[in-house]
Amino acid sequence: MIKVLIVEDDPMVAELNKRYVESVDGFSVVGIVSDGEEAMDFCKKNKIDLIILDIYMPRLDGINFLKELRKKFMMIDVILVTASRETQNIDAALKLGAVDYLIKPFEYERLKKALENYVERCKVLHGTKAVKQEEIDVITKACKKSENNSLKKGLHKKTLQRIREFMKKHQNEYLTSEIIAEDIALSKVTIRRYLEYMESIGEVEIEVEYGSVGRPSHLYRYIGE
Repeated sequence: MIKVLIVEDDPMVAELNKRYVESVDGFSVVGIVSDGEEAMDFCKKNKIDLIILDIYMPRLDGINFLKELRKKFMMIDVILVTASRETQNIDAALKLGAVDYLIKPFEYERLKKALENYVERCKVLHGTKAVKQEEIDVITKACKKSENNSLKKGLHKKTLQRIREFMKKHQNEYLTSEIIAEDIALSKVTIRRYLEYMESIGEVEIEVEYGSVGRPSHLYRYIGE
């Protein structure tokens, strides 16, 4: 069982994260704390495999907590779940060894994917045998642009390329599936299937925008090369 510590100063968000994490097989939340100082104390007294970490917290924020963790050579794995979009925070978190970075508000499926990727990482790194290059590529995502050597059933390379080219022209913009569908002349449902595939191979990031009424909107931004 993978033991998880949640570090989040909003009790409702912390409890939601707990439910999300424990809905994935193999994970157990063993503690919830509200800031970096409490987290450091908890880590000293308990065995933790993974930390779900916020950045904006009182006393000791997430980035400085992560710095202190590494100074003490506590090599606990960390997934950031935070509202922070600042590039300096993202850069710092990754350089300090964060295995993933999720921006609030996020979709459950994105956190589930992060946890599933973490399980695969553990299988490779905690095994007793020497690993192959292909196994390293899986956990480092070195081959994420390979499109898994084949598209998912029902998707076509020419259509994917048209969507990719359109999104590259608007690389710094968040687009709705409606806007993309209108340009490509396909249905919104079809466009979303391609966008979800592009997100799975690291070419698109998905942002959820909550309005005052109705269902949240999904916005898509191209982040490939």
